[in-house]
Amino acid sequence: MAMMDDDKDFNRGPDLNADVGRRRTGKKRICRYCADKALLIDYKDPQALRYFVTERGKVVPRRISGNCARHQRKVQLAVKRARNIALLPFTVTH
Repeated sequence: MAMMDDDKDFNRGPDLNADVGRRRTGKKRICRYCADKALLIDYKDPQALRYFVTERGKVVPRRISGNCARHQRKVQLAVKRARNIALLPFTVTH
């Protein structure tokens, strides 16, 4: 009986799901506001904030924008303030 179990393992072939748990490791993004202390996050500057808003009107997440947690919170607050005074749209216009 043990001989048959060994034959099954031999004929099965390579394990194609061996590296399923691995993730891609990309280049580590650095926060542009930590790198350049002269840059300010200002809700009155919609051109600078458009980089952090998708074309659908959503705020870009940290893992995509590369901001640190502290500056991401400030960017999010600035986007919300700019929306409230109509400098940035809430949604897309068709």
